[in-house]
Amino acid sequence: MKLVVISGRSGSGKSTALQALEDIDFYCIDNLPALLLPDLVEQMCQDPDHPGKIAVSIDARNLSSNLSQFPEILEKLREEHWADYEVMFLDSSEDVLIKRYSSTRRKHPLSDKHQNLQQSIQAESKLLEPIALMADIRLDTTHLSLYELRDTVKLRVANRKEQTLSIQFESFGFKHGVPLDVDFVFDVRALPNPHWIPELRQFTGREQPVAEFLGASEAVTEMQSDIQQFLERWLPRFADNNRSYITIGIGCTGGQHRSVYMCEQLASHFAQLMDNVHVRHRELG
Repeated sequence: MKLVVISGRSGSGKSTALQALEDIDFYCIDNLPALLLPDLVEQMCQDPDHPGKIAVSIDARNLSSNLSQFPEILEKLREEHWADYEVMFLDSSEDVLIKRYSSTRRKHPLSDKHQNLQQSIQAESKLLEPIALMADIRLDTTHLSLYELRDTVKLRVANRKEQTLSIQFESFGFKHGVPLDVDFVFDVRALPNPHWIPELRQFTGREQPVAEFLGASEAVTEMQSDIQQFLERWLPRFADNNRSYITIGIGCTGGQHRSVYMCEQLASHFAQLMDNVHVRHRELG
């Protein structure tokens, strides 16, 4: 049985992620008390007609004492071999979460007369820390639309082959902030910048004029080789340590040229070595 546990701060998109999995035939349960998770999985496994794929949402609406026991609960599932589980943690920048709540006028589950919305969001981070620390995959939904979030969840969870490491290369612009969900960050701002060449500025790193310009640079080739060698050495170690997902951020100033090109080159290289390699260009939408 495959079990996906979805958690994250309120407003980060947990309901959308759960709906995306429901669309691909997961049996979904929202706001499950954490202490009931082992019983749910056990009963499902003992039923010959069990759905085979379950997704549950566990969030700050749980009792804090239940959330603190989450690591032990998952360890029990692992020891008793009830399920092949993965933990997905969604998050977003504090400013975006505040805007989302302001636009919907919903009440935050932790807000009361003693703390405002911002304080509630900050308190929620501490409350959910035991789950966040155990996450197999973290998704930064700050810049994702509902449709992009659904597609990302389906791509990274449903299409991952069992017992294989899923790699995502994500380009971004440092001027827009570093993504919250990356495991490694490589800074390529030291490389030649096509932005300062008028005839190249309109293109992106996915297009031939920029690719030819950067591909002809010795510095670009050297940095690409160094990153490849580092990842080729260490990604197998993460796979051996039961990691299911790795997100590698490649950043330049605006996220249009150098980082995009480097992500495309690295993804093309590692797609020949691994089964689950994906690319996302945050600033290209």
